[in-house]
Amino acid sequence: MKPISRTSSDVEAVHARPELLQVADTVARDKNIDRDEVLDAMEQAIQKAGRSKYGHEHDIRARIDRASGEITLARYLEVVEAIENEATQVSLATAARRHPDAKIGDMLVDPLPPIDFGRIAAQTAKQVIVQKVRDAERKRQYDEYKDRVGEIVNGLVKRIEFGNVIVDLGRAEAVLRREEAIPREHLNTGDRVRAYILDVREEVRGPQIFLSRTHPRFMAKLFSQEVPEIYEGIIEIKAVARDPGSRAKLAVTSHDSSIDPVGPCIGMRGSRVQTVVGELQGEKIDIIQWSPDPATFVVNALAPAEVAKVVLDEEAGRIEVVVPDDQLSLAIGRRGQNVRLASQLTGWDIDILTEEEESQRRNEEFHARSQTFIDALNVDDVIAHLLVTEGFTDVEEIALVPLEDLSEIEGFDEDIATELRERARGFIASRDEAFEQRRRELGVADDLATFPGLKPAVMVALGENGVKTLDDLADLAGDELLDMLPAGSLTLQQANEIIMAARAHWFEEDAASEETPGAADAEVAESPEPQLGAPHGEPRS
Repeated sequence: MKPISRTSSDVEAVHARPELLQVADTVARDKNIDRDEVLDAMEQAIQKAGRSKYGHEHDIRARIDRASGEITLARYLEVVEAIENEATQVSLATAARRHPDAKIGDMLVDPLPPIDFGRIAAQTAKQVIVQKVRDAERKRQYDEYKDRVGEIVNGLVKRIEFGNVIVDLGRAEAVLRREEAIPREHLNTGDRVRAYILDVREEVRGPQIFLSRTHPRFMAKLFSQEVPEIYEGIIEIKAVARDPGSRAKLAVTSHDSSIDPVGPCIGMRGSRVQTVVGELQGEKIDIIQWSPDPATFVVNALAPAEVAKVVLDEEAGRIEVVVPDDQLSLAIGRRGQNVRLASQLTGWDIDILTEEEESQRRNEEFHARSQTFIDALNVDDVIAHLLVTEGFTDVEEIALVPLEDLSEIEGFDEDIATELRERARGFIASRDEAFEQRRRELGVADDLATFPGLKPAVMVALGENGVKTLDDLADLAGDELLDMLPAGSLTLQQANEIIMAARAHWFEEDAASEETPGAADAEVAESPEPQLGAPHGEPRS
């Protein structure tokens, strides 16, 4: 689209305003935005004033020369074959009379006289410039900070609004919300504050920069600034858990076997850790050594408490920790703080028992399992105790264990092992038959009864809770299914897998219903329309 200029002898189309360039330079420098963006805003302001004077329907454009500051105001007319809008278009015939080389699509440029800004026009122009400069400044702020999430910044408290602290970062403002501030920390206007950039959002009112002083990564970043070994990557922070303003735990590991990861983080006489503690308003920090072994890591995380024994349940994601009686309060911490932070740090649910409690519970479990074998297998307590001591927990294990494994138990021979296994299988068969009868009495559907992964006892428990069809099972959530079953029947992961498998027929039905209309349409298209009076498949004469 080629512009074609047309001069006028009685119109002064160009007039110099070098002071505009000085103003643009000043604004660009003060607001830290590009000079061209300021001049673009001025051009739009002059353009808007021109349209107010000559009519908004006209295509009036302003241009400020970037070298001399000269202002050009002109009306643009598009050369077209058929005019649809007389204010912005001109016919080829009319344009050709002025410019013989004009073509369709060219722009005819008519210079306009300078505008004498009145009070209202000047105010309008000022508003346009201010708004455009503000938009450019917001864009610059967003572009500058959008990639700085996760960094630590320093700023001055500018004001406090409803508990939220507005922080002046120098080239932008940020918000430290009340829930992201350290409890009982009092900030006043003019205070210098250091914080972690939590999020940067581009909103209608401008970019919003959100800060945090409670985020675990804030403490990790502070250590990275204070400990050269962390900054250089020799020591790595693996996990952080915080109770902001009170206590925190930091797990570190060293990539150099000759360097202890804990010592450099503490520093000479605790100088490095004390610097971080001072920044976090006296928050006590436990620095522990990370370990790839979960048991060792949990033991380290519970420091300063001593641990006697650890038992892991990987399926449930829980870990049982046994501590001496005099270490219980230290392991739990005030209001459970120590064990809670250790759980956050390691990612394991931690149960703490004293040695006395653990011994008592172990005895109770031993007697309960022994009694189960006595009742189910009709054996004396000596044989029952031997089975429990060898690690058998239920009758199903005895029924399925290889015969030679049973025979190897001290005091057992092949005849005793065979008899025990047969009794176990007989007990399971009679018990399952009773469960099957109860299942039928409850009205549990056969398709649910044959569903894989559900034992007869589970079927009865489901029926007693009103779950009697496959759809009833599919409607449940994993935790709802667990609440209906005896403790230890399933893990949460197994429950979720069973429910998803139960929902599989829904997707199959949906897929079949989507295919059915297409198949019906194809049959209609392929088969001829039935004709009255003629047998199917024979033409009517």
